[in-house]
Amino acid sequence: MVLAMSFDMFMQHLLNGISLGSLYALIAIGYTMVYGILRLINFAHGDIFMVAAYFAFYGVSLFSMPWYIAFIAAIIMTGLLGIVIEIAAYRPIRNAPKISILISAIGVSFFLENLGTVIFGGVPKAFPQVDLFTEVIQIGNVSLQRLTIIIPIVTLLLLFGLLYLVNKTKSGMAMRAVSKDHETASLMGVNINKIISLTFALGSILAAVGGIMWGLKFPQIAPLMGIMPGLKCFIAAVIGGIGDIKGAVLGGFILGVGEIMLVAFLPSLSGYRDAFAFILLILILLFKPTGIMGEKIAEKV
Repeated sequence: MVLAMSFDMFMQHLLNGISLGSLYALIAIGYTMVYGILRLINFAHGDIFMVAAYFAFYGVSLFSMPWYIAFIAAIIMTGLLGIVIEIAAYRPIRNAPKISILISAIGVSFFLENLGTVIFGGVPKAFPQVDLFTEVIQIGNVSLQRLTIIIPIVTLLLLFGLLYLVNKTKSGMAMRAVSKDHETASLMGVNINKIISLTFALGSILAAVGGIMWGLKFPQIAPLMGIMPGLKCFIAAVIGGIGDIKGAVLGGFILGVGEIMLVAFLPSLSGYRDAFAFILLILILLFKPTGIMGEKIAEKV
């Protein structure tokens, strides 16, 4: 009986860890895509995730949209926001020194956080709950919200769709060309601006899906809600190998499962849950700086 209970508890925590890891993976893909194209860490990515949650929240609560219409509208608006950020904050300084682009990314992050505080207010809001996702289902002796199962499925479907786009379409071929060499790709007829905007839009759409599902899973949103998930998803991208889409997903799953298992089996260390991600980052940088699936990239002189 004890062994059975222990196995059930393990499966409960494992599924929760996979669900959390799937959310990390979605957001980490956005980091890794932008880095793969521009060699830029978009530190505003976690705040785009936050804005998407607010778009969905106001779509349901203020405009009385059905939840599925509000969620789709939020995803589209967040994709457009990603394009606007790229055009306004990154494109004008694309050829500037890397430190200038980094400062711009941090500035965009602070701007979104403070603008969110002014517009949305600093008081956390309760994210709308949908019975379809919150209903508890029973798998053997394990009780789970349906959302816990839906999140990994959505993540895998989006991953396969993205891999198909990158590897099997002309736009994907152009993205891979731009990631290798901007100048050569331009000479071959690739519209660099269009491809980079497409990359930001795709990354922002994935962050939007992650933000909405985060709001459903942890039903409280606030203007600063994207800071810690954003940092953790950046760490997940580094763990898997930043610049590699499948590596970002792997890093997300490792981080999510590791966090949940740490709390589950070492409850005395639950206060160090966030520290786990940073310790893992330090270990990766010490022993495998390019990440699990990353390849060493020579810097251009």
